Amino acid sequence: MGTYINRGNNAFRNIVSHEYIDKTSLIPFINETLNSESRYSCVTRCRRFGKSMAAKMLCAYYDKSCDSRELFRGLKAEQDKSFETYLNRYVVIYLDVTSFTARPELRVNIVRNIQSEIIYELKDAFPDVKYKEGADLMDTLAAIHQGTGEKFFFIIDEWDAICREFPERQKMKGDPATVVPTILDEYVMLLRRLFKTQDSDEVFAGAYLTGILPIKRYNTESALNNFCEYSMIRPGKTARDLGFTHEEVEALCEKHEMDLREMERWYDGYRIGRASRMFNPYSVVKAIRNEEYGSYWTTTGAYDSVITYIQMNYEGLKDDIIRMLTGERVSVNTLKFQNDMHIVRSKNDVLTVLIHLGYLAYDEDKRKCFIPNKEVADEFQNAVEDTAWTRIAKVLTDSENLLEATISGNEQVVASAIELAHDENTSILSYNDENSLACVLSLAYIWAKNEYIIHREYATGKGYADLVLIPRRNVSKLALVIELKFNHSADTAIDQIKRKAYPSKIAEYTGAILLVGINYDKETKQHSCKIERLTKGLTTPYLA
Repeated sequence: MGTYINRGNNAFRNIVSHEYIDKTSLIPFINETLNSESRYSCVTRCRRFGKSMAAKMLCAYYDKSCDSRELFRGLKAEQDKSFETYLNRYVVIYLDVTSFTARPELRVNIVRNIQSEIIYELKDAFPDVKYKEGADLMDTLAAIHQGTGEKFFFIIDEWDAICREFPERQKMKGDPATVVPTILDEYVMLLRRLFKTQDSDEVFAGAYLTGILPIKRYNTESALNNFCEYSMIRPGKTARDLGFTHEEVEALCEKHEMDLREMERWYDGYRIGRASRMFNPYSVVKAIRNEEYGSYWTTTGAYDSVITYIQMNYEGLKDDIIRMLTGERVSVNTLKFQNDMHIVRSKNDVLTVLIHLGYLAYDEDKRKCFIPNKEVADEFQNAVEDTAWTRIAKVLTDSENLLEATISGNEQVVASAIELAHDENTSILSYNDENSLACVLSLAYIWAKNEYIIHREYATGKGYADLVLIPRRNVSKLALVIELKFNHSADTAIDQIKRKAYPSKIAEYTGAILLVGINYDKETKQHSCKIERLTKGLTTPYLA
């Protein structure tokens, strides 16, 4: 059992010995591709989404140096007709690229060290094979195949770590005709040598790469265009194989007596292909173990990158992020991004990077992105506050004050706060109708998301309330029904709430309710506010 060659199944044994959510459905899918034109797969997801666990599972399944049958007993893969055919059949090469990028002494010659360390283990495992002097990794693998008939399954975990750590491309040195390859160039050449040469399909039964970013594009073509790619944006049939589905989280919540609604609020919301409700598995598991909901994302290089990207403010990027913080979705073109975090040339590139990093979710049908849940929203707000975006930091503070003023019934303060929100955001929102006013209100009450479930255009049976704020189950505050008017009056807004019996339709909340009417007068450019309290069918002017 080596470091790179035939590592065995101990890593996966440790995984299944604890509470394991069955993700072995990935195995039959990969089996379908073996020894075919589709044998090379690159599956990318954001951090904490189970990429390495899946790689360890595949290692245990294919590695011929061990017997892994018992580890898969009762799991989905065992039920597939291909299970016996490929179980423990191949010599597995397992490379975790971060184990090299994390070693400073190897950084200058990192690609050569990767090759030399794997070659050393190969020669030790196959001592009777005749090798060429100075053979590189591909020559060594070809010699083993020719001498023994063995085929290899190559797993590269965090394949893009070198691309992220060493982004520089070829440099000119002295004479313009002299090109000096960089670490990134050497790495790409190694991958091409392994997977795009004449011997590749003879040597490899398959290859499985994991990472955050899809394979880098050079100009318009992928560096390894013979790989089938399954990403956050286009996951294909792997959509449910990484991350937790809603059904899986529901079962976990029932077993551990956790609140499903809170779990949904914190970690749900990723739409990955046709899987519309995917959860961050790391955070779900941490919440269960700690019996506490919260943000379990740690600040990493990805976090620093987010700060860099959002400060660029390409083509109104800042405005789009403000919209998404209020719960809206924004259009994005993901097709031009070169899959390189260091080549970001437009707003669409920034949004696409943030999708791959997991800071945004993506609706492929509508081609729109959005912030998926509270955990990510909190991290996004942290990132925003660590930038020069003092405007957004002020919006969040003002929003908290606005909510307190509303609950206190301070009509003048509420009107002034809405007016301020209007004045500060006319650059991103036209202000010509009630819908525009509703957009401003959504931004003004953004902080309320921490304590309320916020509904826009809430169906009531006799119409739609513009904004309804229903307290979360662990929050003891008044519900709010907010009606907006344009060139009418705040009293008119309150009358409409009563006439259409909006409060009676708020079945999720049965305590006292605040009725809030807000009007904008286009001629005076002023807002007015009226607040009344409804208790057991009786409405009164609200006195704090």
